Amino acid sequence: MTARQAAAKALRVYRRSGVYPADALAKFSETADARDVALASRLVAGVLQNAALCDYVIAKYSSIPPTKLEPLVLDTLRLSVYTLLFLTRIPAHAAVDEGVELIKNVNQKAAPLVNAVLRRVAEQVARSNGEPVKVELDDERERLSVQYSHPRELVDAFCRRFGIRDTELLLRADNDIAPVTLRVNTLLSDAETALAELIADGVEVTPHPWMPGFIDMAGGNVERLRAFQDGHVFAQDAGAYLAVRAAGVQAGQTVIDGCAAPGGKSFSAAIDMENRGRILSCDLPKKAETIADGAKRLGIRIIQAVPTDSREFNAEYESLADVVLVDAPCSGFGVIRKKPEIRYKSDAETAPLPEKQLALLGNLSRYCKVGGTLLYSTCTLAERENEDVAREFLARHAEFEAEEFILPNVGKQSRGVPSRGGMVTLLPHEHGTDGFFICKMRRKA
Repeated sequence: MTARQAAAKALRVYRRSGVYPADALAKFSETADARDVALASRLVAGVLQNAALCDYVIAKYSSIPPTKLEPLVLDTLRLSVYTLLFLTRIPAHAAVDEGVELIKNVNQKAAPLVNAVLRRVAEQVARSNGEPVKVELDDERERLSVQYSHPRELVDAFCRRFGIRDTELLLRADNDIAPVTLRVNTLLSDAETALAELIADGVEVTPHPWMPGFIDMAGGNVERLRAFQDGHVFAQDAGAYLAVRAAGVQAGQTVIDGCAAPGGKSFSAAIDMENRGRILSCDLPKKAETIADGAKRLGIRIIQAVPTDSREFNAEYESLADVVLVDAPCSGFGVIRKKPEIRYKSDAETAPLPEKQLALLGNLSRYCKVGGTLLYSTCTLAERENEDVAREFLARHAEFEAEEFILPNVGKQSRGVPSRGGMVTLLPHEHGTDGFFICKMRRKA
């Protein structure tokens, strides 16, 4: 199976059943050449990042509107149009020919249409001298929606919160190719050694631009790497680590991580605590197993993976913890640059989340001792899941108060990013992290 065939199959599976594209490519990734895996992954992500823009271009040259095309034909056209527009190292004639061959395998009758559309797109790309496609629409928000292929309701929400200028910068960042960020496990290694190991494995890596002890990797399967298998690194975005940093965990403390999977915050807390103290990493049974395996690989002794539903109260943990971490399940609109399919979640899908987050936060807060820290975080940019939840929790729980903090050396903010009302929102285009919300609270006497 070629990379394009694998990408087409993954898009078809995602469209029909909602299976995450990375999961749909899993079998191909196990057996294919690394370059083919990288190309298939780039094609799938690229189409999801630019579907509306591809449709805008297809509509210019197709006798049948994209909305009326058979889904398999539209998948093929999007793959090939994305290649023509963005993967300029691939010769245009090859992109056209491969697109035609793809559609012949599933719908021979559609081959002439696909051929005609792709040839016209290729001619337009050649005339443009490498200039990106510019969407021309009078409605500015609609233009942003099509240019950056984000649903209109999401664009509207971002514009209300950030304004049109910053929204465009955010949408553009969502469509950038984000590095895979790794944290060095200083319990077993150091940044210089880990960097050398990764380079020796043929991985393209650079030290993180502003977070010491972190490394940026240009894509690829982290779990295949020797440095990962030996427990010297694990994947964690700098924004996710900053939530642990804001919590201020100390050696010897008791920490409860209430929604711990896949374990990154627990692992970082253990490293910051120098493997001294106690961390209860709570999540559902299968997820707890993953956390336990990760802790073992990293040489972390203080993590106890607890198979439990964090929505249910455990009297054994009441007022036990110095720090409670609540990284709540959310819409994920802060990690669109790494998971492009997330942008297509509907408002109906995400509307029930705030009430669930509030209930989860209320339950886990009971584990925080007097004088202890409660840290609420999400990887979304939806205000109703972030500030609104935090404010409502504080209104209902007079025993807690927001606590101001400063995140040091974040992106271009060399003097640090101060909280407002105990809250900070990190943005991909501004801070170079995933979109992340952090709220720090303290339990009063």
